[in-house]
Order: sequence, then C-alpha cells, then structure tokens
Amino acid sequence: MRRWIALMMVGAGVTLACSAVLAQNYPNRPIKFIIPFPPGGGLDHTARTVQAKLQEALGQPIIIENKAGAGGIVGAEFAKNQPADGYTLFLGNTGTMGLYPAVFQKLPYDALKDFAPAGQLISNTLVAVTNAQVPANTLAEFIAWARRNPGKVSYASGGSGAITHLAGEMLKSQAGIDMLHVPYKGSAPAVTDLIGGQVHLLIDVAAVSQQHVKSGKLKALAVTSAKRNAAFPELPTFDEAGLPGYEAIGWQGILVPAGTPKEVVNKLADAIQKVMADAGVREKFLAVGSEAAPSGPGAFSAFIRAEIEKWTRIAKAANVKVDP
Repeated sequence: MRRWIALMMVGAGVTLACSAVLAQNYPNRPIKFIIPFPPGGGLDHTARTVQAKLQEALGQPIIIENKAGAGGIVGAEFAKNQPADGYTLFLGNTGTMGLYPAVFQKLPYDALKDFAPAGQLISNTLVAVTNAQVPANTLAEFIAWARRNPGKVSYASGGSGAITHLAGEMLKSQAGIDMLHVPYKGSAPAVTDLIGGQVHLLIDVAAVSQQHVKSGKLKALAVTSAKRNAAFPELPTFDEAGLPGYEAIGWQGILVPAGTPKEVVNKLADAIQKVMADAGVREKFLAVGSEAAPSGPGAFSAFIRAEIEKWTRIAKAANVKVDP
C-alpha cells in the first residue's frame, strides 16, 4: 500500500511538473480557433474581429477553422475531442452552450463537463419587432392586442429550440398571452414572412431586422436585455415595458477542451481581457449591435451554468423538446 501511494504521489508530481512546463512555454506554435458556423455569420464576424488582437496578445498566429453543421453541434463535438493543450479554442455561444443542453434530448458533448471556459467576449440583445399592419407601437400595446385576440397571434423563430423560440415562450408565459409559434429554417425567411404579414412578431438579434425598421416595414418594440442597449438607447427593455425580470440575451465566448491546464487557461483569459479592453475592438462590436461583455473563467463558467438552468426551466414549462 505504501509503495502504491508513493507511486501515485510521484505520478501526480510528474503531471503537475508537465503542466507547469506546458504553461511556461505556452504558446509556442499556431492556435486553431474553431467556429461552429459557416463563414460570414455572426460568430465568424466575432472571431475575425478579435483575431488580430488575440494574435498580438498571445504572440502566435490564430487560425480560424469553420466547422459548420447541425446548428453548431458538429463544431462543438470536434472541439471537445481535440487535445487539451490550449492550442484549440472554441467559440461557444448561447445555442451550443446554453440552449442545446436544455432542449436537445441527446448531444454528443456535455457543455459543462467537456469544456473549460476561458472568457466571455460579447453579449447580443434581442429586439422584438412587428410589422406595420399590427396595431401596436409599443410592447405593452402588442401584449394588449394579443390578449384581445387569443390564438390568433403568431410569432416567428429561426427554428425550434433556438433562442428566438424560447424568447417567445418567455413572453407568452410572463405576459399571459396565447401565441402560435411558427418555426423557420433561419432568421431570413422569418423576417420575410413577418414583413408580409404571415406572422406578427419576431424576437431576434437587431442585425436581421435593423434595415427594415429604418425603412418603416417593421416596428421595433423593445429590447430583451436587462439594461437598455447602447446601440438602441431609444428602445425600452421588456422590464421597463411591464415584464419585470425578463431577460433573453445572446452571447459568445471562448472555451477550450476540458483538462487544459489551469495555467494555460489563465494565460488565455488574460489575453482575452486585453483584447476586449481595446477601444477599436469594442467599437467594431457596437457597430453591429453587440456589446463587449468580458469575463474571466470563473465568472463565465458560472454564467453558462446559470444559462443552462434558466433555459431548462423555460423549456420544461413550455414542453420544448428537440431531437438533434
């Protein structure tokens, strides 16, 4: 027994020593940055916005790899199976790390066990928009109209289980209104039908509706963040519009495979903080309706856990279940 204990202690010492050496030399070669969606999308924009500054902070090239498929699931599974050495970063978001664990019956990864959060980057408020034909110019007026027309009002989403879906379910629950959910394969067709009057409401990121709001085809009612968004200071929050505690935000952050040495994670976290403190980076995000929301490993980990718990409650209450 003594010999076994001694061997275990030696093994632990070797592991700690290897981790220390790895952290001391990290990074000394290019780093892969896995984006689980195609080029040109929101996550791809985020990655390319921070890429140059992150390279400067870490002193090594950051190579973006788009691993798209199954709404981000393919990329997440790929990332979790990479070596836990800090040379594979994964850009997780609300869907892959917060919503999917709440609504999918089976996932090929565990958002809490298979990844180590390094730091959050940004948050995206959603905007509730309706079409010009709906007799409501504020969220309160829309709710009152929906109450007068139970079962006749519909809301669109970018797909079952998406944040655009669950944000609508939250509205139904808190406002006590009866709305029909109409899922689409993405936000673009949802916006098209919203403008055409086939559906009455969409709660989605501002980028998908901003130009139509400016043209007068759509009306913006409120934002879903806890505080007013700097990009849309004139729009009230759902809370201000009469739904206390309502909050549904999109977010993105960097994670690494579980088991990555803590010292390496901390180096990454420090680099992320430097990048997100850069005024130019923050301005680029604000220009597309995103806000810098940097946080360290501990805070980001707690946030992800809280998001999963929150969306799980909402999904269960609305009986939302999705097969991958």
